[in-house]
Amino acid sequence: MSLRDQWGREIDYMRVSVTDRCNLRCRYCMPHGIECVSMEEILTLEEYVRVGACAAALGIRKIKITGGEPLVRRGCCELIRMLKNTEGIEKVTITTNGVLLGQYLEELLDAGIDGINISLDTLDLDLYEALTGGGDLNQVLEAVRRTVTACEGRNIPVKINAVSLDLKEVAGQLGCRYEGPGWTELLELARRYPLDVRFIEMMPIGCGKQYRSVDHQEIERELAGRYPGMERDERVHGYGPAVYYRIPGFRGSVGLISALHGKFCCSCNRVRLTSKGYFKTCLCYEDGVDLREILRGGGSEIQMQKKLSDTMRAAVRGKPKAHCFEHPEQMTETGLMARIGG
Repeated sequence: MSLRDQWGREIDYMRVSVTDRCNLRCRYCMPHGIECVSMEEILTLEEYVRVGACAAALGIRKIKITGGEPLVRRGCCELIRMLKNTEGIEKVTITTNGVLLGQYLEELLDAGIDGINISLDTLDLDLYEALTGGGDLNQVLEAVRRTVTACEGRNIPVKINAVSLDLKEVAGQLGCRYEGPGWTELLELARRYPLDVRFIEMMPIGCGKQYRSVDHQEIERELAGRYPGMERDERVHGYGPAVYYRIPGFRGSVGLISALHGKFCCSCNRVRLTSKGYFKTCLCYEDGVDLREILRGGGSEIQMQKKLSDTMRAAVRGKPKAHCFEHPEQMTETGLMARIGG
């Protein structure tokens, strides 16, 4: 069975936030002072599995586990195992900031994880600490090394996700000294390790509105000038909209996710489930449906599954044609990214 919206797009990918909590305080996402919701408001593992089973029956095949920071959620690895055992779900991957990755790596592998994305915006120790509100870069880099080593023989892809920030400008805003080369330093990870480094344009949601994203057209020009042998990489790297390039001498590829300057809504294949059970069909609009109310509303399992199915199908049917990030005044989503899910 396939799940399609009113524009004919096949929706087969769901990003699932398992918590709004995080062990870092990145300035553009979840700075100090942000209050988290109570645990009673967040879906239980069993409720996630119920939604996952219903989504799979409708046509969802791939699930990305996100947060907040998903590894701070007790039972995260067990949830991955349960989703992997759900009929119809083909791939379950995770996006993490890497702080707890070394601690949970073996559990993730044992649960059957199909891919690991690590969020990392700079390799400068001082700037990383300032940008993340006290994070330890060396701890994350050690987790990257261990993860690549463990995943390479298992054919599990590892990716670095970097928000396309003007690092010198951000350092000035944070009162932090930074004299590095900017975003290009992260590319060295793809030279050193068999992993992809992906740059993601900052979306004007929540605290992200306070930071300017580097235009990916500018990054493409700089890449072409710096690496004249660079060429498009047409291999399938995942389920999202990244455009990839191969650079001679590099073990991994570089990817660009250009939500603002390379609008890819015509091929959007995703929906989102927040930690409170809100089912969203587009990141920049508040529109969606409350699945938690159905999950906790009583009735038989069969009745619940039918209501979930009907509600999710109707929501997908009404998925907007495109986002409006280029016209912020038309956006209706006012929540924090950490509450929506990364």
